[in-house]
Amino acid sequence: MSKRNSQAAKNAARERLRVERERQAKRAKVKRQIVVACSVVGVLAAAGGIGYAVVQANKPSYWEEAKNAKLVKPANTTGENGTTVVIGKSTAKKTLALYEDPRCPVCAQFEQTVGSTVKADYDAGKYKIQFVGATFLDRSLTGEGSKNALSALGAALNVSPEAFLEYKTALYSAKWHPEESDDKFKDDSYLIKVADTVPALKGNTKFQTAVKDGTFDKWALEMSATFDASGVSGTPTLKMDGKTLTGSGGKNAPMTVADFNTAIAAALKA
Repeated sequence: MSKRNSQAAKNAARERLRVERERQAKRAKVKRQIVVACSVVGVLAAAGGIGYAVVQANKPSYWEEAKNAKLVKPANTTGENGTTVVIGKSTAKKTLALYEDPRCPVCAQFEQTVGSTVKADYDAGKYKIQFVGATFLDRSLTGEGSKNALSALGAALNVSPEAFLEYKTALYSAKWHPEESDDKFKDDSYLIKVADTVPALKGNTKFQTAVKDGTFDKWALEMSATFDASGVSGTPTLKMDGKTLTGSGGKNAPMTVADFNTAIAAALKA
């Protein structure tokens, strides 16, 4: 091979090498651009995800939004916000005020033990009953069962006072009342299931729709605010003529029929 041919071959080889290097360089550049682009998209996606998370975290909860909802007062209520619930015979001169939280286990114990006696006195016209519902256990235990059950009680009250009382009894019964830590009342279907044990509420589509739609959710919050403003610190609390009724210990609500009858007898004479 001549020196000239050898040089030409080398030049050709160099040119092929240059072309290959340029091709590799272009591929590397494109690869880097793709990586950068993906990184930017990833950052934006992450930022978007963080932004979405922040928005969701700062978004008012359902019950916070319910504060601004239109107030619908149940039938059989009085007062500015429909939070005065007094039921009974017009001839009854005294009114027994019951302060109760739907999730309260002690309220359930009271209702299971003394509830039938309260109902008998109410039916006999010894006194009217005023109900003041609380939801503080939703705050201390976290959850929404107290508020949701109170709203459902509003739906029952909208049907009739009798339906309200029977439904309240059912919710506090040993069969249906959950453990304090079990937020079972947050489930509308469970509340409706309990309501089906009450003749006036069984299969009652108007009542069921009110529970599912949260018709009385705003009212439940107003009722809860009424309890909070009452100065009562625990449930159950019983009052007559503004005076707190207690058991034999002198501190807590009467939790036996005997203690309740003693306290009521004294209050009715006062």
